[in-house]
Amino acid sequence: MELTLDLSAVGVMDILPVLVAFVLGFAARLVGLPPLVGFLAAGFVMGGMGLESSPGLQEIADVGVTLLLFTIGLKLKIKQLLSPAVWATAGIHMVAITGAAALLVMLLGLSGFTLFAGFKPQFALLIGFALSFSSTVFAVKVLEANGEMESLHGRIAIGVLIMQDLFAVLFIAISAGKVPSAWALGLFLLIPARPLLIKLLEKTGHGELMVLLGWLLPLGGAALFESVGVKADLGALLLGVLLASHPKTDELAKALLSFKDMFLVGFFLTIGLTGVLSWELLGAALLLVLLLPLKVVLYFLLMARFRLRARSATLASLGLANFSEFGLIVGAIGQSSGWLSGDWLTVIALALALSFVLAAPLNKFGKDIYRRWQRRLAGFESAERLPGDELIDPGDAQVVVFGMGRVGSAAYNFLRERFGDVVLGIDRDAAVVDKHRAQGRRVILGDATDYDFWSRTRREGNGVHYALLSFPDHRANLAVAHLFREFGIQTKLASIAKFDDHVVQLKAAGVAEVFNLYAEAGTGFAEHVWERLEDKPAWEQSRQ
Repeated sequence: MELTLDLSAVGVMDILPVLVAFVLGFAARLVGLPPLVGFLAAGFVMGGMGLESSPGLQEIADVGVTLLLFTIGLKLKIKQLLSPAVWATAGIHMVAITGAAALLVMLLGLSGFTLFAGFKPQFALLIGFALSFSSTVFAVKVLEANGEMESLHGRIAIGVLIMQDLFAVLFIAISAGKVPSAWALGLFLLIPARPLLIKLLEKTGHGELMVLLGWLLPLGGAALFESVGVKADLGALLLGVLLASHPKTDELAKALLSFKDMFLVGFFLTIGLTGVLSWELLGAALLLVLLLPLKVVLYFLLMARFRLRARSATLASLGLANFSEFGLIVGAIGQSSGWLSGDWLTVIALALALSFVLAAPLNKFGKDIYRRWQRRLAGFESAERLPGDELIDPGDAQVVVFGMGRVGSAAYNFLRERFGDVVLGIDRDAAVVDKHRAQGRRVILGDATDYDFWSRTRREGNGVHYALLSFPDHRANLAVAHLFREFGIQTKLASIAKFDDHVVQLKAAGVAEVFNLYAEAGTGFAEHVWERLEDKPAWEQSRQ
């Protein structure tokens, strides 16, 4: 049987969305903005050309969000949600912003703005509720781009977003009058089924079966939850949570990374294609954007009140400085119920896009913003600190390993055998630190990408002579290298890398020795085997 591919069926209009998305995404990257800003702009450009969002594009967007929530679940630790810095911040912030946004809408209506006129308080509260959420998609993309998913402020921000997602599920169930079926109780059986899922994950190996499982679990979980009257996205999230903390989940998340990013492009395009632009609608969206400073300030004050340092609270708040795609869902529910006019869906979409455009540079320069206002922001700190957010001292350590994953742990063990207890490990994941401490290693909890961490280290004049940067994320290694040099710490640096351009960047940042994991793997393997050969060839023995 002969298989042929008929490319003649692909027309210009099929390629156009991909082309526009790439061009504008690339342009955004060139000016220092996340490509997602370009993807949003592409949606509005195509909307201006008369194109509309198709069912196929919407399905692509839905799959992207489903994969995103699944990968979030893979990295989630339930105890994160139990911290007041997460659940109290999310709850208090939502109530306060909903009320403030509703008041703004009512005042604008009384001021003579046509689009805002005639709103009843309950409908104004609906708009306020839609604007109280922050975007999970945006925050995760920014944290991934900065290599900060495992940082404390990254974990707190993700925790707040997940709490908001749970509130969203409750709202949709109530507003739609949709009560989960009696079969929904069967979902609790997924908890005792966790060992079976773990065993299945372990048996899939490292190839295409793992990728297929990575698709099957979120899509199957979403379909299962939807079939019993529960929000589909929650199914994808909880399936990820069930697998969280297993060593192989990192590999699974990386296997899905490219697919997730590709499908999320469709999500950003659908936002721009939501409605027809007009100056009136754009003006209304700009007025709603006035809420963003209030959202950021309130996030910061609440997080500082719940024992985060000013730096962590600042960076987490900036990551949440936007509106959420969930606002579109609320708008759609309001429109279908006759509470809101069709124009309001476009207004919310515009406000969402504008918030992304404004939040992108804020997050890009977030650390610089904090440094400029550091003294004033520190005045809002509480006397106590959350675990992992303390300023820490490396003590008498002379050799430090940053990042105690597989590479870092192996390096630590080798160095400790050679130099003794002057070797110190530092990692920003509390679970990793606890594991190493239980095994007798000298490891402390700290975020080496934290500016304040290095302020403390420099002021106390530590005696660290060598530092190994072994984070799996290149951006984290590069950030630490820059901080070493920024504070003038005269420590010889070594780092791991995976690509040649990463090697160049690290050396430009002052790293003396860079070990390319891929390029050097063969050499290391050969040396390891050769040193352990007992029956070396005769020609080698005669050479010795």
